[in-house]
Amino acid sequence: MSAARPVVVLVSGSGTTLQALVDAAADPSYGVRIAAVGADRPAVTGLARAERAGIPTFVCRVGDHPDRRAWDRAMAGLLVEHLPDVDPRWVVSAGFMKVLGPAVLGCSTVLNTHPALLPAFPGAHAVRDALAHGVAVTGCTVHLVDAGVDTGPIVAQRAVPVRAGDTEESLHERIKVVERDLLVRTVGRIVTHGYTLTDRKVTLL
Repeated sequence: MSAARPVVVLVSGSGTTLQALVDAAADPSYGVRIAAVGADRPAVTGLARAERAGIPTFVCRVGDHPDRRAWDRAMAGLLVEHLPDVDPRWVVSAGFMKVLGPAVLGCSTVLNTHPALLPAFPGAHAVRDALAHGVAVTGCTVHLVDAGVDTGPIVAQRAVPVRAGDTEESLHERIKVVERDLLVRTVGRIVTHGYTLTDRKVTLL
């Protein structure tokens, strides 16, 4: 079996999606190794999850840099440090709540997971926005990150029905279950086998 492909996972909070990736990567047949976990603030639960699994961690706070461009360059440097001599350099945004800039996007290929069926309901309040719009079906999306907010080419999607009486919290919890499984499967496939991109159409190899 060929060596597992390394990725860096970025988190901002509890890291439940990260945990799903950690659990998957514990199986050698998954083919992906988490080389490091990064966060934009210290002491988040996601970092603790990584440390318990013996995965190196780092923190890159926006407030420690003069501006967002400087922060972006610092983050890019950390990604290169943890993924040296790798092409493509894969980064997974798993609940990471900062917009990545040109330095990071120039040095790595970033996958993000989003709790809606993009291009509908981009941004930080996707579940709330879907409920407010009265949709009968929402879901989750794994996409490549570009310079916009949730505008990158779509890699994979799954639908989640909206139930009568759903709150933002109850709907989001059901989406998260589907989202974690979709991300694990998509990361395992795209990182180990690659993809092609033609006119925004992503084809997994």
